Amino acid sequence: MPSVASDATPAVLQPPGRPAARWLILAVICLAQLTVILDNTVLNVAIPSLTEELGATTVDVQWMINAYSLVQSGLLLIAGNSADRYGRKKMLLVGLALFGVASLAAALATSPGLLIAARAGMGIGGALLVTTTLAVVMQIFDDAERPRAIGIWSSVNSLGFAAGPLIGGSLLDHFWWGSLFLVNLPVAVISLVAVAALVPESTSRGDSLALPGTNPSARTPVDLLGALLSMIGMVGVVFAIISGPISGWLSGRVLISAAIGVAGLTVFALWELRVPHPMLDMHFFRNRRFIGAVSGGILVAFGMGGSMFLLTQHLQLVLGYGPLDAGLRMAPLAVTVILVNFTGLGARLIRRFGTPGMIVSGMSLLAAGLAAVSLLGGTGYGGMLCGLVVMGVGIALAMPTMANAIMSAIPPAKAGVGAGVNGTLMEFGQGLGVAVLGAVLNSRFAALLPLVAAGAGSLPAALARTRTDGERTAVHDAFASGIGTGQLVGAAAVFLGGLLAAVLLRRAERAGRDAAQPAAPPGAQPAAAAAE
Repeated sequence: MPSVASDATPAVLQPPGRPAARWLILAVICLAQLTVILDNTVLNVAIPSLTEELGATTVDVQWMINAYSLVQSGLLLIAGNSADRYGRKKMLLVGLALFGVASLAAALATSPGLLIAARAGMGIGGALLVTTTLAVVMQIFDDAERPRAIGIWSSVNSLGFAAGPLIGGSLLDHFWWGSLFLVNLPVAVISLVAVAALVPESTSRGDSLALPGTNPSARTPVDLLGALLSMIGMVGVVFAIISGPISGWLSGRVLISAAIGVAGLTVFALWELRVPHPMLDMHFFRNRRFIGAVSGGILVAFGMGGSMFLLTQHLQLVLGYGPLDAGLRMAPLAVTVILVNFTGLGARLIRRFGTPGMIVSGMSLLAAGLAAVSLLGGTGYGGMLCGLVVMGVGIALAMPTMANAIMSAIPPAKAGVGAGVNGTLMEFGQGLGVAVLGAVLNSRFAALLPLVAAGAGSLPAALARTRTDGERTAVHDAFASGIGTGQLVGAAAVFLGGLLAAVLLRRAERAGRDAAQPAAPPGAQPAAAAAE
């Protein structure tokens, strides 16, 4: 069984020498990462164009959007394992090439089916990029610089989610829908050249760089069954989460998909415990540092995914902003995350407060921001702006710390798998946030609807049944109350998750200090007592 990092000695990557161009390398891989994140959201604004120009049905549009995230989430662990096995630089180059070619195919697609296939191809490249970029960050930065580097890497994620609709809307104002994908091509080409020239190779042979002429894939057998089971499990769960708000959480489509996903992940875990060379060593989950980071990571992603889902509807359906104006008003969240991490504030604070302190502080601020949006943003943007800034500070403090804690709890030889775990947590947590907080919204909305609109499944459907201004106001108030309740539930979950993660990490650190202290010889007195 592969060695597992203990609570006492968390494993970190220690490259034999920091590359002189490491910050330039970080800029290159962050640019590549940004395109991956943008493509999670950029297509949403093109739905009318796709419907008109490609003759896409509602089902076609759903698959155009979801094929990318489904394939990416299903392949994250496999992509991370491949990067460890065959070389992180090599897989980064393959991911960039696949992403670029698939983007070109998407831009030139002439039918919904071709665009769906191209988006799936982009998902394969995206899975390789998400895992290898973080693994490379862990490879080229040492302990002193790594928190700031991961903070910058994490900021790119927030920037991508916020900028996607804005960039998409700007391009569609001047060009046709294929331009949303063509912009990826120069980024892919520049990144390919820069990665080939600058990024050192590394594999799971150890912390050092790979030796020329070696064959890293020959060390251990490939866990093909584990790869298949992980893909089935993740795709099943993510598809159920994506389909729930559309088809209904109790629909056969959602329940069957969820059952397949849960069964796949369960069999995957059992198989990984039995196989001699597992793709993901399940004994990592005995490490309290790893468990604490994983718990917090899921809750941070839960808060981000759910809050973005609610905020978009809050701005458009409650406060009455258009899509572009709503996107602009969500920008302060991303700007705050970027400012905190690019200035290195988070990296300086982690040295003072430690990992548990940073996590509980960041998640408490994220919870406070969600609560402020709920309580102060119901009637205007001013209160919401305050909440968004507080949320941004919380995300900037908590998310990079979580990623660093997860990666530090996994042996260096498994850096790619660690990045895959981190990416999987983000996908799962965000989907869970949308599902749970969306369910809270719908439940509260349905409970407060006036009799004339009882049973309506959405705000437009409820408004269509109203006849007077008073009834319309009551429907709007019910929807606003549902959003506010959802945000408060999200705030409570994030706050409690932060406390749980901090307690687990504090215990892991205490266990590490106790294990590091040499045992006193029999009969010896403590130093303080001897001094007296």
